[in-house]
Amino acid sequence: MTLLYRNYSAALYGVILRIVKQEEVAEDVLQESFVKIWTAFPTYDEQKGRLFTWMLNISRNLAIDKIRSKQYRVSSRTQPMENTVTSHMVSSEGIKPDHIGLQEMTDKLNPDQKVIIDLMYFNGFTQSEVAEELNIPLGTVKTRARMAIKFLSKLIK
Repeated sequence: MTLLYRNYSAALYGVILRIVKQEEVAEDVLQESFVKIWTAFPTYDEQKGRLFTWMLNISRNLAIDKIRSKQYRVSSRTQPMENTVTSHMVSSEGIKPDHIGLQEMTDKLNPDQKVIIDLMYFNGFTQSEVAEELNIPLGTVKTRARMAIKFLSKLIK
């Protein structure tokens, strides 16, 4: 196993990192990959392909599974604004989202509309994900979002 890790870990890590785009997550997926490679090694058939290709497929599939997981999607959306690229761009120009007053305007919405706007616009959820998260029908989410946007647009005018 040590020999496998020494010879292939860098290449597999590079592929995983390109998929998940976060070093910490890539390290976790690499570890999971080697565990799976170790446990599935008796099933490897050299007649079907090279060892590296087989290991690469296992690692790539685990990385794809990771980015498709709900936990990964939610955690990547709920990062603090100071960690995002756009916040660095905005802060370097001296303009902060707080100056716009959008957050204060959403405080004037009714609670049902506010939670939907917060999830959609400040946390990056889709309407379907909001419906799933709040356990309400998608049509209700769409209606409340539309009414909230209508209300906010009147405040901006």
